[in-house]
Amino acid sequence: MISTADFKNGVIFEDEGSVYQVLWFQHHKPGKGGAVMRTKMRNVRTGSIIEKTFKSGEKFRDVALTRKKKQFLYIEGSNYTFMDSQTYDQISVSLQKLDGMEKFLKENVEVDALYLDEEFLGLDMPASVQLVVTQTVPGIKGDSVSNMTKPATLETGVEVTVPLFIKEGDTIKVDTRTGEYVERV
Repeated sequence: MISTADFKNGVIFEDEGSVYQVLWFQHHKPGKGGAVMRTKMRNVRTGSIIEKTFKSGEKFRDVALTRKKKQFLYIEGSNYTFMDSQTYDQISVSLQKLDGMEKFLKENVEVDALYLDEEFLGLDMPASVQLVVTQTVPGIKGDSVSNMTKPATLETGVEVTVPLFIKEGDTIKVDTRTGEYVERV
């Protein structure tokens, strides 16, 4: 069992038959009455985000997700095919289940697939990925006044803003949670 005192970002629990992951929480003690826990949480099956307030000390069933290493192989229509690294079984995942992570997938990249009781829920991407810049405008010498940026298209088709010194063919690190440029590799 898990209580509201155990809430942290990323904690997964079951409430009223649905499984949720805590995205944000705040302990609140109003002037009158008992303390409450305000939360923003994501339903792990549907992906919908809700805000809910719980009484302090409420208890819930703790849920453990299993992670399995998968390797991205190819795209077929709107389905993405992954291979299990241990059993070599292949699974096909629809674009809707990827929840925006498809823009960081390139062939042979390893990801963690999340399962709840053998039901596939989604992917857990690494915090950052390295991608090659395929298209960007050249930076003009002298345009380095202060943190100037420009758009760049990466090998997966995603567009990010990068500093002026980045050129086509450079490999950069991109944060998969925010979609922002981190550094040149």
